[in-house]
Amino acid sequence: MSSKRKSPDFVLFITVMCLLVIGMVMVLSASEYKTLVYYNDSFYYFKRQLLWSVLGLIGMFYMINFDYKRLRQYITPILAIAFILLVLVLIPGVGVEVNDATRWIGVGPIQFAPAELVKLCIIIFTAYGLSRSRGRIKSFTAGVLPYMVVMGLAALLILLQPDLGTALSLAGIVIVMVFAAGARPSHLITVVAAGFAAVVPLIALEPYRLKRLMAFLDPWADPQETGFHIIQGLYAIGSGGLFGLGLGQSKQKFLYLPENHTDFIFAIIGEELGFIGATLVIMLFLLFIWRGLKIAIASPDPFAS
Repeated sequence: MSSKRKSPDFVLFITVMCLLVIGMVMVLSASEYKTLVYYNDSFYYFKRQLLWSVLGLIGMFYMINFDYKRLRQYITPILAIAFILLVLVLIPGVGVEVNDATRWIGVGPIQFAPAELVKLCIIIFTAYGLSRSRGRIKSFTAGVLPYMVVMGLAALLILLQPDLGTALSLAGIVIVMVFAAGARPSHLITVVAAGFAAVVPLIALEPYRLKRLMAFLDPWADPQETGFHIIQGLYAIGSGGLFGLGLGQSKQKFLYLPENHTDFIFAIIGEELGFIGATLVIMLFLLFIWRGLKIAIASPDPFAS
């Protein structure tokens, strides 16, 4: 058993490494002009990405040799850490505000988003609970509600940052996990309906959220303001054509897309690498998902899957 546990899936490993390399190259290409203007260093974001990549690789190789079953004894501390981080980020002086949202915690020169770590903690907690209560999963109060309450509290704290997108992604992950564990569809429909009823007012009551939604539906209605980034992203993808303008040859990265190395990096990929390059990236992500699902389905341990 030990040797099998320590042998990583070769296809998954190669896929991850390919995505890592492509990501590093595209962060450098997309951000070089912006970082030269603002930081007088074309490699500023690349060096930060390199640091996190190295830390991620160290963590990956550690977890390859880590017995995941040991996580069971740390479920309570893991959940506590998740909520402590979500509270800390809301404390003035601890949370770092960027673009009118406090989603980051700074540790020296390094900043990280607690919500991303919290998603992992909630996933581990939910997987552990579902693996122990498979006989109760058909019950709404005993098999579904506890996970929805924990997820709801975490999502509420994330909404206070505010970060509606991450809150919705967390909710989606937990709902899919509970569904995969065998919950009744009617129970999950009730949860989704309740969540929808809560989200609609959140969007309607916050002008910026409503504007972003309308810009997504019709960016040309406000091309100089809320729809500007989407339109510039479409220009980037469209100008890439089939084969792209070439690595490093993007025009839109010259401050037309302010978040070109994060939110709109796929637009730069489409512009520089073209339809073929963008499709390759999408296929790599689909391969990553497929291999992950294949491994999960083949696992005899519900907690692992």
